[in-house]
Amino acid sequence: MTTTTLPTVARIAGMIDHAILKPELTRSEVDEALDLAASQHVFSVCVRPSDIAHAVERLAGTGVAVGTVIGFPHGTTSTEAKVAEAAQAIRDGAVELDMVLNIGRLRSGLVDDVEADIRAVVEEAGDILVKVILETAYLDDEQIVAGSKAAERAGARFVKTSTGFAGGGATNPHLRLMRDSVSDAVEVKASGGVRGLDTVLEMLDLGVTRFGTSASETILTELAHRHETGAASGAADDQSSY
Repeated sequence: MTTTTLPTVARIAGMIDHAILKPELTRSEVDEALDLAASQHVFSVCVRPSDIAHAVERLAGTGVAVGTVIGFPHGTTSTEAKVAEAAQAIRDGAVELDMVLNIGRLRSGLVDDVEADIRAVVEEAGDILVKVILETAYLDDEQIVAGSKAAERAGARFVKTSTGFAGGGATNPHLRLMRDSVSDAVEVKASGGVRGLDTVLEMLDLGVTRFGTSASETILTELAHRHETGAASGAADDQSSY
């Protein structure tokens, strides 16, 4: 870690998409997570598509944006289905879309198909920001570069590492590769296994500007502790998924 000055709690909170995506979550558990996100003043929540309208209503007036996922978590739904899902998400109030690209086609070298799939969602989204999930755990370096470049050509605003459901998450080498593969017009989001402050600080140094995590409270509490005491709390930096 090369960061010499700790970022403020507000800065890091403003880079977090608090993930509320586990399929088994009950409504009360979703509400608890939404309230936590609001109390931590994170940038946004990323919720399951069926939870968008409820999240928009519950977070009204908090300043926390609501985003969702498209083609999640496998990326294998048809382009037409992804476009329809994006349209419904926007109608329900989502202001950011995290879409999973077609992983199998990327691994097959069908990059033109991957790019067209992304472009269709980006065009449907209009002014709504689209992040493209590569699912880097399944890809080699060449495929990560190809997917990142395809996302930029298709008009996506972010490239993102992972869904958190593929048995592997964000790694520093993959983040470096993604950052080097796209222009400054495209930002990089780390997700999957982002569960501790030290991980966040390391990734910040690599040029990451958004973090997908369900460990927002842990990360921000630790950062506040370090500002107050100048020392780490000793809490473990858990590398498990979302």
